[in-house]
Amino acid sequence: MAKHNELGKEGEEIALAHLRKLGYEIRSTNHVIGKAELDIIAIDGNFIVFIEVKTRATDVHENPIEAVNNKKRKMMIAAADTYIIERNLLYESRFDIISIIKGSNNHSLEHVTDAFNGLTG
Repeated sequence: MAKHNELGKEGEEIALAHLRKLGYEIRSTNHVIGKAELDIIAIDGNFIVFIEVKTRATDVHENPIEAVNNKKRKMMIAAADTYIIERNLLYESRFDIISIIKGSNNHSLEHVTDAFNGLTG
């Protein structure tokens, strides 16, 4: 497995542990719809939450959250719509981003809830 794939998998495991600790009910991971992949799909209260996990070894070039650009957001929204419609779900939906900077011995995690609210461009 390529080193960046290993880092991404480690980041997703850290994110899953974080979400479970907060009481999220994990429904699916790495769910592919068309060309989009939804990293984590979870239930948080009355919300179905589509979570993008971005993991980096460093934030020198860009914060991982900045990597979720307009194109990525549009793909995630379309995939989430399809997921909800196919399952006839009655939850409100939300998009979160979890950013992980993973060093060799530790990591930092930032969880942005409702990350797409008010974002444009």
